[in-house]
Amino acid sequence: MKTLLCAVCLLFAPAAFAQNAPVLSNLPQPVVMMDHPQHAAQHTMAQETTLLDTSVYTYAKGEVPLSELGFIEYETPLGDIARAFRKEHAALATKAVKVLDK
Repeated sequence: MKTLLCAVCLLFAPAAFAQNAPVLSNLPQPVVMMDHPQHAAQHTMAQETTLLDTSVYTYAKGEVPLSELGFIEYETPLGDIARAFRKEHAALATKAVKVLDK
């Protein structure tokens, strides 16, 4: 057991000291941007290529009648549902009658 403990200490001690090593200096270093001597120039554009593999890209212009788009399903707002449940609960719930016996 003692040999195992010593072996573990010997293996992990360098890792513990390595975490405390002064890797970065505390001296400030200004940011130096790389210089690119090239500048923008006007030239001809490359040949058009498609990004789609083998499918055909189609598009159309014009307006679509609303009847072809179907209908938008109306969803009841959550607040209205909560108010309806509250009214239903108030109507169904019977309040206790306070009875005093003397």
